[in-house]
Amino acid sequence: MPKNFTDLTGRVAVVIGGTSGIGRTLSLGFAEAGAIVVPTGRREANVQEVCAEIEALGGQTLAHATDVGDRKSIDALRDAVLAKFGHIDVLLNAAGRTKRTPTKDVSEEEWTGIMDTNLTGMLRCCQSFYEPLKASGKGRIINIASLSSYVGLYEVAAYCASKSAVLSLTRSLAVEWSREGINVNAIAPGVFRTDLNAALLDGTTRGKEFLTRTPMGRFGKTEELTGAAVLLASDAASFITGQCIAVDGGFLASGVNT
Repeated sequence: MPKNFTDLTGRVAVVIGGTSGIGRTLSLGFAEAGAIVVPTGRREANVQEVCAEIEALGGQTLAHATDVGDRKSIDALRDAVLAKFGHIDVLLNAAGRTKRTPTKDVSEEEWTGIMDTNLTGMLRCCQSFYEPLKASGKGRIINIASLSSYVGLYEVAAYCASKSAVLSLTRSLAVEWSREGINVNAIAPGVFRTDLNAALLDGTTRGKEFLTRTPMGRFGKTEELTGAAVLLASDAASFITGQCIAVDGGFLASGVNT
């Protein structure tokens, strides 16, 4: 039979921020592609819920809550996954937070908190999982970037700065770790309505502007990110590293739409 280059059977994938929004969808997408998936977040109840969904799909999983702000918590997750499954092949970093505040009013506490979750938390996870990903021989890191990795968005300067840095971190790690057999890439979602951004989109002029600037004229469905994530986690991406795939309905390609 022809080989399925995007088959993830036998791969162990850890999804940080995998219990809500985009991360939850990608956790389930990895399971459907055959992977053993460990979705994690801070809330134990949410972790248990997504793990139950993975098991309902016939997949294997491990329920273990984790805080990306705490390196010891991340290391404990890594050790638990290795103890149960013996190896780790894919790390997907989807934990994130945002808050709309005029930049002149952003407190250092708010700025630091967003940076710590979106950027430093990602670094903690990459560092923690480096050794098992290296040992895999087919290690994959997939970071969730953003449209704001490329363009400015109104009154979310901390989020934009963090996501620009995510793209830079992705490239730097790709350059450093490619010789260790670890491919590091990113996905920049367009506008996908999630719990994180619903208040910024629903019935607002901001939401209408996003739609106008998206040539496909609609918000994305989170499951439309699954193909890119599975590609980057699979053998099909064996020579892809340091790249960012925009899944954005044409937003970044767009100039004038009307």
